[in-house]
Amino acid sequence: MYINFVNETTKDTKTEEKLIKKIFKQFKHKNEVFSIIFVDKDKIQTINKTYRNIDKVTDVISFAYNDNEEGIEYQGDEIGDMFICLDKAIEQANDYGHSIEREVGFLAVHGYLHLKGYDHMTKEDETIMFNLQEKILEKAGLKR
Repeated sequence: MYINFVNETTKDTKTEEKLIKKIFKQFKHKNEVFSIIFVDKDKIQTINKTYRNIDKVTDVISFAYNDNEEGIEYQGDEIGDMFICLDKAIEQANDYGHSIEREVGFLAVHGYLHLKGYDHMTKEDETIMFNLQEKILEKAGLKR
């Protein structure tokens, strides 16, 4: 697995990149490639408005390269792009009373699972996705 990190913020993201690499070492998908782009609130709000028609700051948005109406089909090693708003992650960590590492890890795993075709549009799908998220985060030492 290769993660291409892009930092479009004024913050140093080396700590977050190291954390995310540690989390994803547990995955066996050696040939997968995806990008994580760290952005500020203005940028993620623009993306959210443009692609989801929601004019609001959000925490993470994922774009699977081969997403279609019948599901996600992968035809190459690159699976997509994920945008993470670090400012929102910091706010949420404070709101939820856990570490920034836990929140950034959660957002990275959540975004990755969306790239892999998981969703939480129904209660059943939400249960499957959220249980898998927790399992991955616990294995990485990021318990609630």
